Parts: sequence; C-alpha cells; structure tokens
Amino acid sequence: MTTAATPVSAQREPELAGQIVVVIGGSAGIGLETARRARAEGADVIITGRNPDRLSQAAVEVGVQRTAAFDVTDWEALGRFFQDLPTPIDHVLVTGPGPSYGPLLEMEPAQVRDVLSDHVVLGLEVARNAAGKMRPGGTLLLMGGTGGRRIARGLGIISAATAVLPPFVAALALELAPIRVNLIAAGFVDTPLSASLLGDRLEERRSELRATLPIGRVVTPADVAALAVHIMTNTALTGATYDIDGGQQFVSA
Repeated sequence: MTTAATPVSAQREPELAGQIVVVIGGSAGIGLETARRARAEGADVIITGRNPDRLSQAAVEVGVQRTAAFDVTDWEALGRFFQDLPTPIDHVLVTGPGPSYGPLLEMEPAQVRDVLSDHVVLGLEVARNAAGKMRPGGTLLLMGGTGGRRIARGLGIISAATAVLPPFVAALALELAPIRVNLIAAGFVDTPLSASLLGDRLEERRSELRATLPIGRVVTPADVAALAVHIMTNTALTGATYDIDGGQQFVSA
C-alpha cells in the first residue's frame, strides 16, 4: 500500500520577523554581515559606526531602518543613542574594538589597563543602556576571540584580554535575565580589519589557514553572522561562549 506524501513547503517564516536588531559597529566586516543576515531573516535593523560615509553606504546596501554615527567609547553618546530609540528592541550585537598585539614588556601601564578592560567596559556600558529597551528573551551578544586558549610570544596581552570575557558574560547573563547574554569567540576571520592588521601578509595567512584548518577554508564574516543570528533566535541560549574558528585552536595555525 502506498500513501501520499505530505507536501513540504519550500517557504518558511523568517526567524526574526517583527524583531529589531541593533548592530553596534555595523558598517563593515562581521557587523555588516550580521545586519545583512538579520534583514534577510525579516528583522528591522539599526546599525551604528564611527564613519558617517561608510555607515550610509552600508545602510543603502543592507536596507536598514536607522543608523547612528558616533564613537561607541563615548559613553554619553552611547547613552543618548539608546535613550533616543523609539521602540523596544530585541537583540544587540557589539562587535567591539579590534585585537591588540605586541610584546608585553613594551606596553605602558595605561595600554595594558585599556586592553584588559576595553571589551568588558564596553559590554557593561551597552548592557546598562540597552537593558531598559530590550524585550525579555532578547540577547545581548558580545564578540571576543579564541586567543585566550593558547599562549604564544606574539600574542602578548590578547590572551589575557580574551580570557576574561567568558566569565564576565556568564555573570552578566544572570544579572540581566530574562534578557540573554552570549559571547562569540572568533579565531581569524577574513575581514577588512584583518587585512589592515596583516597588510601584505594577508594572502600568506589565508594560504596557511586553508592548508591547516580542519575545515579547509578561511572563516568569513558570513560564517560569524550565521552563528550570531542563530544565537538570537534560539531562546534557550544564555551565559555561554560559542567558538567559531574553523578548528584553528586545535592546530598549529
């Protein structure tokens, strides 16, 4: 006996339909790709950045609802941004400052203090300002790295700076509940920031990673964006750290 197969619709509901996503640092790289992915999933997106021209270009490219140009480390400007948001929001991604490399013994005390605190203080200030605007079940999503998993001479202070983030995020998740707080820990991602840091060594680094990573390719901003949107949509996730490095921390690369 045969039975008729139940037709499965190729269409599905967008996972972020009716939700508002704020991307702090959304004009390039991981932030821009996350904004693009969130829009594709039906979200209204608000992006911020320091460069007004690049921000405007990103807004047109992605089709975002609203933009705001300011330096995220200007706490007064950050506070005004969240205060002026007209509606409740659901998710906030903070791409944060880039990594700092260099010999420890050559760093000034103020530099060490800034590098160790930059991500934590920024995350905390965003949390303070965003909490009253966010719907329960939304997520504050911070960016870190896998650099804290291994110690190497060339990494300098970055290992300590990234290692502090997972317990910070876990503690913040308890304080902000039922708003969720999570951390993405990335390895090398092929972004404009990576290009600016590596300069003429960029293609060499790409080749090294293609040859050594278990996935056989370089991690892209789109990969990280897909993870970010999954964390936004899965409401069982909070207080956790999610690695995305193509297996980089397990190999010599």
